[in-house]
Amino acid sequence: MSREYPIIAVTGSSGAGTTTIKDAFERMFNREKIEAAFVHGDSFHRYAREEMTKILLETPERKKSLSHFAVEANMLDELDRLFGSYADNGTGIYRHYIHAEDTEMLELGYRVGTFTPWTELPEGTDLLLYEGLHGGLVTDEFNIAQYVDLLVGVAPTINLEWIQKIERDTNLRGYSQEAVIDTIQSRMSDYMQYILPQFSRTHINFQRIPTVDTSNPLALQDVPSNDESMVIIRFKDRLSTDFPYLLAMVKDSFMTRPDTLVIPGGKMSLAMELILTPRIHELLENRRFR
Repeated sequence: MSREYPIIAVTGSSGAGTTTIKDAFERMFNREKIEAAFVHGDSFHRYAREEMTKILLETPERKKSLSHFAVEANMLDELDRLFGSYADNGTGIYRHYIHAEDTEMLELGYRVGTFTPWTELPEGTDLLLYEGLHGGLVTDEFNIAQYVDLLVGVAPTINLEWIQKIERDTNLRGYSQEAVIDTIQSRMSDYMQYILPQFSRTHINFQRIPTVDTSNPLALQDVPSNDESMVIIRFKDRLSTDFPYLLAMVKDSFMTRPDTLVIPGGKMSLAMELILTPRIHELLENRRFR
């Protein structure tokens, strides 16, 4: 039975496509008249961009420990506190990290790589949607996953993930290709320690695989389009999933295992809404009022 204030977490690494699923959730919420609080995982980075740059210039040996995947580089105590507070009473504090694509925030005078002040979540929300790196994290010190009622993983194949990150960070954020590749290499151990295990805890995984050659993902190239991809969807609870309905609704879909559906990449948004809408309704209908 879900909590009175459910939490949905979308977890996946930078460039994985978590924003696509967040947009799908927003459409569902608008259509279903659901009031949601949105929280982005970047809000819990420990350092602003200039502060991080200064630390790395002064102590370059800390580069690996300051990967955004790593516990040390994030305020996971604040994320834990937010999730616990929201699960109990629908309240909590959050902030926003400013990216180059956040045009509205830039027009208000914020600078890229900085944070807005901490503020209270809006009142009267039906649920909280978190999109970021650590929604399903479990370590010796933190158990973020314990608060999450629906954990969704977005995990493209590693080559596609790297291609997407290089394309985004060079075109949208002004980094050199060499700098992005260096970042990918330096944080690989943190990816394996903190990110990969979360995909074994998810209720649903969406994994996009390209159907074009991505043999050398470190070469600057176009990101394969949705129509040049397939999406593998794995369900933790296959017995409560209506596979015949999904196969009928998503053209050219098929199953490869009893818990695994494969769809054309261009149908990903449709599949997300077909799969996630009833689960959201179930969370809200089965609330545990105290």
